[in-house]
Amino acid sequence: MAVLLQEGLALSSRTTTTTTTTTTPTITTFSSCCKFSSSLWHGIIRAPGVFVASTTGSSRRKLVVKASSGSGATKVKNSRRYNITLLPGDGIGPEIMRVAVDVLKAVGTLEGIQFEFTEKLVGGAAIDAVGDPLPEDTLKSCKESDSVLLAAIGGYKWDKNPRELKPETGLLKLRAGLGVFANFRPATVFPQLVDASPLKNEIADSVDIMVVRELIGGIYFGTPRGFGTTINGDRTGFNTDIYSAEEVDRIARVAFEMAQKRQRQLCSVDKANVLEVSQLWRERVTAIGAEYPDVNLTHMYVDNAAMQLIRNPKQFDTIVTSNLFGDILSDEASMITGSIGMLPSASISASGPGLYEPIHGSAPDIAGQDKANPLAQVLSVAMLLRFGLGEATAADRIEAAVMDALHRGYRTGDIMSDGKTLVGCCKMGEILLEALGVRATASLKS
Repeated sequence: MAVLLQEGLALSSRTTTTTTTTTTPTITTFSSCCKFSSSLWHGIIRAPGVFVASTTGSSRRKLVVKASSGSGATKVKNSRRYNITLLPGDGIGPEIMRVAVDVLKAVGTLEGIQFEFTEKLVGGAAIDAVGDPLPEDTLKSCKESDSVLLAAIGGYKWDKNPRELKPETGLLKLRAGLGVFANFRPATVFPQLVDASPLKNEIADSVDIMVVRELIGGIYFGTPRGFGTTINGDRTGFNTDIYSAEEVDRIARVAFEMAQKRQRQLCSVDKANVLEVSQLWRERVTAIGAEYPDVNLTHMYVDNAAMQLIRNPKQFDTIVTSNLFGDILSDEASMITGSIGMLPSASISASGPGLYEPIHGSAPDIAGQDKANPLAQVLSVAMLLRFGLGEATAADRIEAAVMDALHRGYRTGDIMSDGKTLVGCCKMGEILLEALGVRATASLKS
């Protein structure tokens, strides 16, 4: 049920009241933390089964979307206007979101794309405001939008809350509510950042891994779950790791299609030597593999995979795994790149809007200090444009701007190294706009 894009039809039929764009490369920013003055890498990842063909001789592109299950449903888009729901969340979330929105506005100006942004509460901010980590109006807005851009949720402040009032509960409900079952987490070592990796250069150089993580099943969602007591009165906690064959089949197909667009190498990670749920996982992935004879399928136990990611990460191209294992392995893989602050992610459903977010957390210890790295958030915008909206050229512009900033030696604290220029979150945003060739004027709002 992966999404297939082909020239001729569109990803969404929705049109919205939109912000005004102009052909003049000028953007008014609304970043409350910074003032701007005037002044290639492409394709971090291609969506599974996504074929985006650029058209010539026209300022507008039409694309088709249909489910690979053969439903035949199509929607037509006649204008490049999009409604984006913004979820700044907690901690550094609002800071990196401001930079990302400025970049999105800028590339919209350059490409003639119009956006309307709707900002909603989620996570700890929503708990504090309305007592719910995912208010109904937030989920409603997300479902009605063309794409959803999330920054980060959580923080020490809410750690002792009951489960239903934890920010993470809101995130899980959001994923389930949108039905975003397939999560793509690229771990690519930028040539400019190979020295920032904790691994030796010869190990880290040229690493390019895609982790395909099942996102709305497994132990995070399985029931029963809760607390109890033994016959002796000892307190217990329990969760259920459960997958159906259908759930495994659909994520497997997405992963095989992703592998087809990359190096045709797919490693399925499980714990089939001790877990029945992993035995079913391996059985179904193997069965689906018969549909993709051009992809080389291997299997690996999760403990070995964790070791091999450090020992020899270049042996991996595409990895498919469960919710829990994917959560852990993708964070581990991110550190090969030098910082978790560099990696975006995309989560897609069989239909409806996708969810795009950096894989890092809310970093409450540096919130409000202009120390956050906004690049993962900005690269998530590129994924949103490429996957959610079919705007590949706009995505290419953003990815190239990030590469340009790194090539010129600008670094936030998490990726800083000798001989480079240390900048804050807002300054990095300014540098990205300059790399896009956009003349920025400051317009602050509280």
